[in-house]
Amino acid sequence: MAGRHAAGKTTPKDHEPRTAQSQYRARHQLNRRRRPIVAPLATAAALTVAAIGAAGLAQANGPAQNPDTPSKAENADAPIHEAEVASRSESRPSPKPSPTKAKPKIAGTCGASFYDVGQGTASGESFDPSQLTAAHKTWKFGTRVRVTNPRNGKSVVVRINDRGPYIDGRCIDLSRAAFASIENPGRGVMTVRYEVIA
Repeated sequence: MAGRHAAGKTTPKDHEPRTAQSQYRARHQLNRRRRPIVAPLATAAALTVAAIGAAGLAQANGPAQNPDTPSKAENADAPIHEAEVASRSESRPSPKPSPTKAKPKIAGTCGASFYDVGQGTASGESFDPSQLTAAHKTWKFGTRVRVTNPRNGKSVVVRINDRGPYIDGRCIDLSRAAFASIENPGRGVMTVRYEVIA
């Protein structure tokens, strides 16, 4: 009897595994029932979190731009409106032109002669009577002078490359070619108007 009781007697230790197993089974069955509801809820929650994160990122990077709207870089190449140009030009004062001093005009009337003897000149050039050159006492070498014969209105432009003439009443000595272009060389001397042009 004692043996039967001993064999059939249950102890708290025998109940523990059954209780744990039964609890596991009950929990497993409950999870099976909940799973169809929990899975969509978890997916929805994940999508919500992703949407919130994307919205936060868009705010951090600035407002979303419409692809049809031109960017700032494209706007830089766009033509500037007249109103914008006018406002820009009004805001900047236009630079004032610096006053240029007009060179005093050198002109007058005097006697002119010619020379045609081949010789050296004060500028170092060889004298060529066929060139349109002239001699003056003070004007810089290379100065260009318009010489006009008032009697017939003819004029010639000569380049100063020599010094002279050293005769009273004469201020310029022309080469033979220059003299002949405005007067007959047979006259030898004439009254001219001169004007320094360069």
